[in-house]
Amino acid sequence: MLTILLQQTLIITLFVLGMMMIIEYINVQTRGLWAKGLEKSPWLQIIFGSLMGIIPGCLGSYTVVSLYLHRVVMFPALVATMIATSGDEAYLMFSMFPATAVKLNIILFLIAVLVGFIVLWTVKNRYIGLGKHRTLPLHEREEECSHYHPSTILDNLKNISFVRSLLIAGLVGLIVLFASGIIDGSHHLHTLLSGSGLEVHDHHGHDHDHHHHGEGDWIRISLLLMLSGLLFIVLIVKEHFLDEHLWQHIIKKHFHKIFLWTLSVLLLIHFANEYVDLSVWISNNLWLVLGMALIIGIIPESGPHYVFVLLFMQGSLPFSILLASSIVQDGHGSLPLLAESQKGFVAMKLINIAVGLAAGAIGILTGF
Repeated sequence: MLTILLQQTLIITLFVLGMMMIIEYINVQTRGLWAKGLEKSPWLQIIFGSLMGIIPGCLGSYTVVSLYLHRVVMFPALVATMIATSGDEAYLMFSMFPATAVKLNIILFLIAVLVGFIVLWTVKNRYIGLGKHRTLPLHEREEECSHYHPSTILDNLKNISFVRSLLIAGLVGLIVLFASGIIDGSHHLHTLLSGSGLEVHDHHGHDHDHHHHGEGDWIRISLLLMLSGLLFIVLIVKEHFLDEHLWQHIIKKHFHKIFLWTLSVLLLIHFANEYVDLSVWISNNLWLVLGMALIIGIIPESGPHYVFVLLFMQGSLPFSILLASSIVQDGHGSLPLLAESQKGFVAMKLINIAVGLAAGAIGILTGF
């Protein structure tokens, strides 16, 4: 069973890291386009912050926190951003249940904009916890990361570095493992989604095995497409982007954390299922689970929220609690705010907890 859990963990980690690397590549190619009128329009700030929040990962929230500490955007925009963001867990949700993830992010965006406007109209202090202007460097566009062209592949291979050769070998090896079925993504994701190695039945006894098997096939195809895209990126990018952005910023910084958090959550769920039917326990203790989601959401860390994502993916958790958890938790996005302005962090979290509690309570009472 441990081997299966390790392979499940590897699949999830690859999805999260792969999407992070692709987003990083796209971001570096398109950044630097800031609207000059942003600072003068609180309404535009709220909409901008909400849009930045629903970007998977912590990039959007980091950006808005930086702008807030520079007094470019106001507190309502900060609150809206942190409501909308789901941190690194968004990569997992978009990978594993994309249709529901889209619906979740649309709802988060609408709630973020609404709450942002309410805060704008009711809170007089527009820069809570800020004194003088802060110095927090923004990640600007770098010439070393731009102007890629397929012709650079030959140059990169002629002067190949250790990092590039390691990534190419690793990606090619993973593509072979998944394409050949040595690591069967369909089987292991089917096992993961069902919560055990058995078929899944609803409370009427209907068989849901075919649904998860089909989704497992989609996971395998998506993995191969993603790994092929990453291989192309590794072949084409310049050394600075490869080393600083992909290797240092994403792989070395995030791989072990994502892998260990995911493995820990899967082990926890596996052993919990040995002693208690989580679906039944959660359905009988929705208010307690909602309270746990709100408390865990306070932690400025990507990882703890994984347990709610995985429980929802297995069908053990209602959408309302996933929504409440997503509203309150910010991934790593609020860490710079906590470091620079504890008062601003507390004020933002109190508002988000209230909103998350309201959303979760409405969902439980209405059965949403």
